[in-house]
Amino acid sequence: TLAHMRAKASDKSQSRAVVDLLRRLLGNRSRDFIVSVNRTLSNDTLDVCELRSAKNNKILAVGSTGVAVATGIYNYLKYFCNCHVSWSGDQLNIPRPLPPLTGVLRINTPHRFRYYQNVCTQSYSSVWWDWPRWQMEIDWMALNGINLPLAFTGQEVLWQEVYLSLGLNQTELDRFFTGPAFLAWNRMGNLFQWGGPLPQSWHVKQLYLSFGMIPVLPAFSGIVPEGITRLFPQANVTKLNPWSHFNCTYSSAYVLDPRDPLFQRIGALFLTQVIKEFGTDHIYNTDTFNEMVPASSDPAYLASISRAVFNTMTSVDPQAIWLMQGWLFISNPSFWKPDQVKALLHGVPLGRMIVLDLFAESMPVYSSTNSFYSQPFIWCMLHNFGGNSGLFGTVESINSGPFNAIRFPNSTLVGLGLTPEGIEQNPVIYELMSELAWRKEPVNLSKWVSLYALRHYGSMDENLTAAWQLLFHSVYNCTLPQYKNHNRSPLVHRPSLRMQTDIWYEPTDFYKAWKLLFEAAPGLATLETFRYDLVDVTRQALQLLTTEFYKEIRNAFQVNPNLRVMPDVDELARNLYYSLHEDLKNELHKLLLFLALKNLGLFQE
Repeated sequence: TLAHMRAKASDKSQSRAVVDLLRRLLGNRSRDFIVSVNRTLSNDTLDVCELRSAKNNKILAVGSTGVAVATGIYNYLKYFCNCHVSWSGDQLNIPRPLPPLTGVLRINTPHRFRYYQNVCTQSYSSVWWDWPRWQMEIDWMALNGINLPLAFTGQEVLWQEVYLSLGLNQTELDRFFTGPAFLAWNRMGNLFQWGGPLPQSWHVKQLYLSFGMIPVLPAFSGIVPEGITRLFPQANVTKLNPWSHFNCTYSSAYVLDPRDPLFQRIGALFLTQVIKEFGTDHIYNTDTFNEMVPASSDPAYLASISRAVFNTMTSVDPQAIWLMQGWLFISNPSFWKPDQVKALLHGVPLGRMIVLDLFAESMPVYSSTNSFYSQPFIWCMLHNFGGNSGLFGTVESINSGPFNAIRFPNSTLVGLGLTPEGIEQNPVIYELMSELAWRKEPVNLSKWVSLYALRHYGSMDENLTAAWQLLFHSVYNCTLPQYKNHNRSPLVHRPSLRMQTDIWYEPTDFYKAWKLLFEAAPGLATLETFRYDLVDVTRQALQLLTTEFYKEIRNAFQVNPNLRVMPDVDELARNLYYSLHEDLKNELHKLLLFLALKNLGLFQE
């Protein structure tokens, strides 16, 4: 039932997209690659790329989609040229001539879909991006094999057209939409007006994909402006309780019952506009109960809700597939018992819904729901909550979890996904997870991270390899069950004597890695990827030191509430705050902090 989900872009246009990507990424060296997209290379909808040496020291890459070709070339750049592309910078010291291939290098994936983004990502990370930054991100998606990205940007202009056509006025819409930075929670029905009104200039922003990706388009969830109750007083609209401590002015969504005929009218109007504007590959996302409690736990009611939502989609697109986040089952497990989960999922015909197992690296849902009661699902790594800046990873879990999901009895797994709330952090984790989507078995983590250090810096310095081994087996290997990556450093919390400051790794190992990176600095200070890591690891180290000082202060106060903080501890803490602020504030001064720390004796020779 998912075979009809294929990109509409022609092989020729996908090939051109990859050529343009390589030109942006490699400049004149892009001419060393010959690119061709041939969808007949795959006979089972699974992406594949074949690379071989060609005349004049060139590499020929032929793939089933533009994404497959881009991923195959990036694999070659990583493992044959020791190159690296990421949010933290690129290392593209490509050998001349290109290293030859013996025979055919075949790169293929066992997963139909490789999904990307969380509904919150735009608000936490990309809200103010311009087109060049979006283009970089789409290039990154293609290089890392993403073929099912969430495409929510620009939908508000369509909602405005729909609601104005129904008779709402602009004032009512201004009270409905939030400002740009908070649209994620507006779309989920959590917030209204906050940071608004939404400027009309925002409505012209759009996102286009041309690598053979299948964009996931928005659909109607039932959240409506209050003005709907003025126009349609008989409509079955419920006003919900406020969300997350906001008052009724900015929260308390108005929700239209999906069984009301008006729901289908509004949903069909919107989806018609979406398809008219973007075309369609037949997959749509909407989430009906995100961090909200349904009006009833009756399985018949829940099944009728999901059935009505899906019927609205198919009234416009008979081939529609509903992509739904599975976060609701995690956020409110006391409500979503087996009968309730099964009812909601089975309100949609089997195979016509794909569920994102959103936080599967720590709290998988498929294993407790018999593979989502036979609906297809995507195993996702959430990793980041709230756009937090801090080193974190669960490398053992993500290295084994997807393969456990494949082997699960009667598994309905159809892909892997990246669903971080915030991005542009911990690029090593996203490179590993993206690569696992093209593997048939777990990687050797020690070997993998050693090769990562080599291509990340283009250096064989043993200190770098040793540092990354320590990082991968400490801060990047959280094994605490159901751990959520919220930054717990006192640096980012309001003052309190009751902060949770537990960490999941041994600080000594982390400090050793910090020292090794610092010792490598003289020869690598001009390298973008190294500077990023040195600043990032130093920031984490200063957070650790601040946490240690906080614990000392808290413990001393608990023994003697009248005790004043020792002047030397107070002064050192102030210096750390100042150093961290200055270190992260100005790129031109990025190495001054490390020299100062060395002079202070925090690093021992």
